[in-house]
Amino acid sequence: MVSLSDVRRWEPDALEKVFAALGKHKDRLVGLDDELEGSARPEGWRGQAADAAAQSHAGLTRVMRELVVEVAGVRRAVAETTDEVEAIRRLLRESDDLAEGHGFEITAEGGVRDVAPPDDVPEDQVEQVKQERIRIRDQIVENIRTVLQRANRADDELAKVLADADRNLMDPGRGGSLADDAATGDSRGLAATIDAPRNGTPEENAKWWKSLSPEEQEALRKAPPAWLGNRDGIPAQVRDVANRNRIDDEREALNAEKAEIERGGVSDDERKRLEEVTHKIESIGAVEKTLERQPSRQLLVLDSSGERLKAAVAVGDVDTADHVSVFTPGLNSTVNGTLEGLDHQMNQLRAQSQHESDRHGEGGQVAAISWIGYETPQDHEHAPWHENSVTRSDAAENGGAKLNEFFKGINASRDTDPHLTALGHSYGSTTTGYALQGGGHGVDDAIVFGSPGVGTDDVEDLHVPEGHTYRIEARNDPVADFGRFGGDPTHMEGVQDLSAKESTEPDGRQKLSESTGHNGYVADDSTSQHNMAAVVAGLPDRTVRGEGRGVGDYISWAPSKIRDLF
Repeated sequence: MVSLSDVRRWEPDALEKVFAALGKHKDRLVGLDDELEGSARPEGWRGQAADAAAQSHAGLTRVMRELVVEVAGVRRAVAETTDEVEAIRRLLRESDDLAEGHGFEITAEGGVRDVAPPDDVPEDQVEQVKQERIRIRDQIVENIRTVLQRANRADDELAKVLADADRNLMDPGRGGSLADDAATGDSRGLAATIDAPRNGTPEENAKWWKSLSPEEQEALRKAPPAWLGNRDGIPAQVRDVANRNRIDDEREALNAEKAEIERGGVSDDERKRLEEVTHKIESIGAVEKTLERQPSRQLLVLDSSGERLKAAVAVGDVDTADHVSVFTPGLNSTVNGTLEGLDHQMNQLRAQSQHESDRHGEGGQVAAISWIGYETPQDHEHAPWHENSVTRSDAAENGGAKLNEFFKGINASRDTDPHLTALGHSYGSTTTGYALQGGGHGVDDAIVFGSPGVGTDDVEDLHVPEGHTYRIEARNDPVADFGRFGGDPTHMEGVQDLSAKESTEPDGRQKLSESTGHNGYVADDSTSQHNMAAVVAGLPDRTVRGEGRGVGDYISWAPSKIRDLF
């Protein structure tokens, strides 16, 4: 913790000297670029000696690249810290002058004492003078608070950069030369000294990002700190890089936790914890496999807190797409168990939506997100009365609050709002319902399918434009008749019915198959998939309408009897 006495002893000139010395070292290292390249294995040289020389050269190159990034990164961080130290000391001098000019004293601990109150104040001005001195005292107190807050932040930021350099945590990236590595290090050093609002809302995060200079934004794009990865309101491309950069660190931490549990044997109490950590490690692997797919993916959430690892993966560019969909799954969905399959389904839906947009719309680009950003209920894992049981709404309400922020962040991060569609299946539709009830989300269309309820029986509670909330119910899907959470959406006035039955496209060109049961809604070439794609593409006139009603919708006593089971 930096004290006021520490700040008074700070010497910006000393930092300037460090900055100059690091600049000379950086230039000297970058100047070795040609020599390093020229020392590579000559063309045509073969044999064990050649292989050994090549291996040695590769090791030297790696060390040189890391050293250049570290020197450049520390140098830039020192420069930014020097500017901040000068600004902090300037504010401290102004506070000292203000205190001295009005008879106050700033103590070594940062307190403010009234040491020379004015004498002989006219009686009719006593209260006015008193209030003015209180105002000045409060201003000095606030200045000192700001000085200490900024000083501690600057100290922490520079210490973090120095620690990363000392522990060889500065990745050179994919630069082709030492000069490229120096530029990477420069960005890393600048990025590490940029602070974001603490616990900012999506709107506050977006406002902060847009207030940065182009240079600062570019530095954060190249070398985003880890905390940017899960910040709603930050551009998707930045979140993607930040979260990808965290993958190795997350795996290392989880493996270390697993080794700690296994050391000395696993007790019954630790067995569940070990299982959770193991599943999280498996989830990291599933995320990596998903990110390797083409077209390129964006990793928008990577959260290892709680019982299971949470993630959200987009196919397409969320920052530029005209149409963005967010799919929330339900019961038994996990990153390690279902992310790859969900991502495949969303890629197929995105492709179909793009087809609709290109052929029947304005050709706007489409992005689709698989969002497993909450603790989804797991079958047989919790008793019915447990808060994470599928029979209760707790997990959906908690997840809905996070999903609401995620929706807001997509819109806030962009200069122009995309056409945003919320998709929710099964318990995920309940989570989506609670997210929409939070309001302010900017969702333009919502589709729930196989839904046991959306947490309300009034469509206006969802805050979606009138006529743009849809439901799909397939034949032989009992979950869609549960009406467990707020009633059966089938009977909600204002919800539009989309078909899941066998049909043809509205223009009659393609035959569409029927979806049956609880898990077939996004099957390729199905009517339900076509309907989702049309809505996602902003083409509701291209949907196939039609009610889907199960036995529970026709037997008046069935919903209450089913609810009794829970």
